[in-house]
Amino acid sequence: MTEQGVRWTAEQVLALAPDDASRKAGGRLGGAGPWSQTGGSASGAVWGLCKGSGSKPYRTVVDLTGPAYKCSCPSRKFPCKHALGLLLLWAEEGAGDPVEAPDWAGEWLAERAAKAARPAAAATGPVDEEGARRRALRRAERIGAGVTELEQRLVDLLRGGLAGQEQTGYAPWEEAAARMVDAQAPGLASRVRELGTIPGCGPGWPARMLEEFALLHLLDRAWLGVSGLPEPLAATVRSRVGLPSSGEGETVRDHWLVLAQYDSASPDGRLTTRRTWLHGAASGRPALVLDFGPPGRPPGPALPVGLVLEAEARFRPGSAGLRADLGERFAAAVPATRVPAGVGPEEALAAYGNALAQDPWLESWPVVLGPVIPIPGEPGDAGWQLADAEGASALPVHLAAGRSRSGLWQLAALSGGGPVTVFGECGHRGFTPLTAWHPQGAEPVALG
Repeated sequence: MTEQGVRWTAEQVLALAPDDASRKAGGRLGGAGPWSQTGGSASGAVWGLCKGSGSKPYRTVVDLTGPAYKCSCPSRKFPCKHALGLLLLWAEEGAGDPVEAPDWAGEWLAERAAKAARPAAAATGPVDEEGARRRALRRAERIGAGVTELEQRLVDLLRGGLAGQEQTGYAPWEEAAARMVDAQAPGLASRVRELGTIPGCGPGWPARMLEEFALLHLLDRAWLGVSGLPEPLAATVRSRVGLPSSGEGETVRDHWLVLAQYDSASPDGRLTTRRTWLHGAASGRPALVLDFGPPGRPPGPALPVGLVLEAEARFRPGSAGLRADLGERFAAAVPATRVPAGVGPEEALAAYGNALAQDPWLESWPVVLGPVIPIPGEPGDAGWQLADAEGASALPVHLAAGRSRSGLWQLAALSGGGPVTVFGECGHRGFTPLTAWHPQGAEPVALG
C-alpha cells in the first residue's frame, strides 16, 4: 500500500476544520454524491471536482504531506469545506490506485515540490558585521533602560501594597507594556500585559501576582547580568525578553507524533497562538511548534492529533530545548499505531524540575502520564487528581485558562474507573490534560 493509501480517521480530518461551521459543512460533503474525477498520487495527494451552486464544479486538491489545500471556491477558510469533504471521502473510501494528477492539480503540486526543493537564496552582498553589531548594541541599551524602569515600577508597587490593584484596572499595565514595546523588549511586554489580568481574577490572586512579580524581577536581573551567564541560559534569557535567536539550533529528523494541538488568544485578543506538541519516536525529544494568526484567521499548520509525520524539526536555542520549527517533510502523515509510553507522577515532576534548571520561567513541561486513573473531586470542587495505577502517588489536575471542565468528564468516561494514558502539561500548578488514550486502542481523544 502506498503512503497515501494509509488513511486518516474521520475524527482526524475534522480536527483540521477552522471552526464548527466548516466542520458541519465539510461533513455534508463527505459522501461520493457531489464528487467526480477523484483520484490520488503515490506521493501523498488527493483531488476531485465538487459540484456546487455554479455551473462549474470546484477544483479541490490536498497535499497530505503538509497538509496543504487548494480549492477554486471563494472561501477564505483553510481548509475550506470542500477540502474537508474530499478528505472525509478519502478517509472513508480511499483514492484507489495511484494515477497521474490532472493539469489543474498537477501544476499546484509541482509548484509546492519545487518550492520545497529550492535551496535558500544566497546572500547577494557582504554582511555589514560592524553595522549589525552597532544595531544590536543600541537595542541592548534600550532594553536595559526599559528593564531598569520596570524594576522601579515593581518596587513602587510593592512598597504601596497590592490592595488597590483591583480598582486600578488594566490601563496602567497596558501603558507599562507599551513602554516595553518602545524598549524593543516584546517578551517583557507580553508578561507585563498578563499582570493586568490577574487582579480580581479569583481567590488567591495577590499570591499569584507576587509570584509573577518574582519571575519578572528574576528576568530583569538576568538581563542586566546576561553577559556573565552560561550561553544556554543566556540564550533563554534573550528569548524570554523577546530577542530573536542569534544562532541555529539542532536539526533533528524523526517520525514526529502529534500529541496535542490547541489555540489560545492573547489577553488583548489581537493574536491567536496555536500550540502543537510533538514527540520524536527515535530521538525521544519533545518539541513545541508555535504558530500565530491575527483575529479571524486561524494560524497554521493544522495537524490532527494522533498523526505521525516524518520531518525535520529545527530547534531554537534556549527555552529548555523545546521550541522548534518544522522543516522539510519526507512523506505523507499517517495515523499512529500504538499508544505512547507513559511515566508516573513522580517522574513527571522530576522532568519538570530538571527543565526549570534550564529555563526558570518555564510554566510547564510536556509529559505522557500513564497508566493513571482520573479521580474526580468532590461536587463543586475542582480537586481532580491523576493517580498511578498502584495509588502510590498522584498529580493534581489544573485547568489552564480557556479550557473547559468537560474535558475532565471526557477523561473520566474514557477511563471508566480504569487506567488510561494521558498527555498534558505538567507545571507548578498541576497537570493540564490535553489528550488521552484507552489502553485497548491507539486512537487518541483530544480533551476539550
